[in-house]
Amino acid sequence: MKVLAFDTATVDTVVCATRDGTVLYEESLGPAVDGAPRHSTALLPEVERAVDASGGWGEIERLAVGLGPGSFVGIRIALATAHGLSASTAKPAIGVCTLDALGFALREAGGGERDGLAVLDARRGEVFAALYSGEDGRVWDPFVTAPSELAGRLAGLSSPPLAAGAGAVRFRSELAGAGAEIPDDADPLHRVAARHICALAEAATDVDAGPLEPIYLRPPDAERWRERDTFQRAG
Repeated sequence: MKVLAFDTATVDTVVCATRDGTVLYEESLGPAVDGAPRHSTALLPEVERAVDASGGWGEIERLAVGLGPGSFVGIRIALATAHGLSASTAKPAIGVCTLDALGFALREAGGGERDGLAVLDARRGEVFAALYSGEDGRVWDPFVTAPSELAGRLAGLSSPPLAAGAGAVRFRSELAGAGAEIPDDADPLHRVAARHICALAEAATDVDAGPLEPIYLRPPDAERWRERDTFQRAG
């Protein structure tokens, strides 16, 4: 099966095409020189390169897209692109939780023998996180919390997990202090890889699960600002 996958929930723009698990094309583009993500300019060109490497759109059997959690704008760009490509090519599109992609990588890195903690930087002093068993998949469903609260939950685990993601890097001291093992900051395990989204999508059995739904875990900033302004006016 040939799968085309992409994710823009983090600062990286990641795209991959695989055939029966073999990578045909993969790219991970970090932010531009000014620090801004390149989702809006780089995603479609990278998708086309992945399609070309796969032999054209006629060869693609399934689309996969990261649903978040992560950047509100990034998630919207990815989902809008997935909707448009699915409609124009008549290819089914499957959504994959971005934390699950990190969790997949952690399970590989741990050899299926230890728990993995996927942690993304949620800004506002918070993290998005989920815990994965080496054998049984998710242990903790995705949630948003303060690093100190996540550290408190980690302290209750029977064995320390392997932790990765931008949130694990940013809040290394809190999480390592609670027992988590965190690879060096430059380790590629900290970055979402589209090949893992491909793998999860290829394994999915329900390709008609309905519309793609973003995973935000909390309201976007604009909604919070409206609520604050409404409260202040009411006061």
